[in-house]
Amino acid sequence: MTLDDIATPSLRHVADVHVELGPLIDVGEVLLGRRRVVPITGGSIRGPGLEATILPGGADTQLVTADGTIVVDTRYVALTDAGAHITLATQGFRHGPPEVLARLAVGELVGADEYVFRLTARLEAADQALAWVNATVFVGSAARRADAVDYRMYALV
Repeated sequence: MTLDDIATPSLRHVADVHVELGPLIDVGEVLLGRRRVVPITGGSIRGPGLEATILPGGADTQLVTADGTIVVDTRYVALTDAGAHITLATQGFRHGPPEVLARLAVGELVGADEYVFRLTARLEAADQALAWVNATVFVGSAARRADAVDYRMYALV
């Protein structure tokens, strides 16, 4: 067996995710950069593979590095339209030219083509109808809004 025998994965669109955000909490400078926490107050997951409402109570614990890159690390819970809970955890990076990141920082609407915002997502569900999410690798391409993050979530298949 060689590396040529390994299947090349493809992406399947699962849902578009809209995460509503509360006011940023600036923790301050820590060992690796500036720590910030952004409360997750709600949102929605809508698409061909998943329909759910994001519940309030999650958070995005961010680290802003010396070059302005934002390292995102979120945890939140969604309730499917069928009444099942799903936990979501995303990790990723938002980076770009300093002037673009500065515009994002003050809530300006910036085109998603002016910076890079990519993430991975891990989903967990106890409901057997959703067992497939427990063994699926998800990736996403995101955009930051003044009070929300939107991302298109794909399953790596």
